[in-house]
Amino acid sequence: MNWSEQVNNYCERTGPEFWSEPVNAITNAAFLISALVVWAILGGRRDPGARVLAAILFAIGVGSFLFHTFATGWAAMADVLPILGFILVYIYHATTRFFDLGPKWGYVAVIAFFPFAIVVTTVVVSLFGPLNGSASYIPVPLLILGYAAALVPRDVIPARGLAIG
Repeated sequence: MNWSEQVNNYCERTGPEFWSEPVNAITNAAFLISALVVWAILGGRRDPGARVLAAILFAIGVGSFLFHTFATGWAAMADVLPILGFILVYIYHATTRFFDLGPKWGYVAVIAFFPFAIVVTTVVVSLFGPLNGSASYIPVPLLILGYAAALVPRDVIPARGLAIG
């Protein structure tokens, strides 16, 4: 991969110019605002997991803005790596907090995500094609729905929130 080569294989991009994807670029402000709101809500509370997720959410906003403006290989990595980091940290904390499981099970869930994602993505691609490069995102909402379903007997309120989300 040439890290400085332009990437132009998705729908909104109109050319190689900086503002050739204005909607995606500007809407990344929502990630930044959300991260700052979560950080403010936490206030002085000691919740390292929530703070890490808020920081990663901020990094997603920055990385995604870079990708949707520069549209290069290095910017693509700045986009997808924070998203992957958020997914993995969230899986760990969702597993340990929602189900009152220890750290070992959080790590098991994180590791299990990789084969789950590979299988789901492979099935989606075989049925529907690569979906313009977005097929690899499909495992995430499926996993969230799975967590929601598993959580219903324990606590219906966060289960409902996960399902709605």
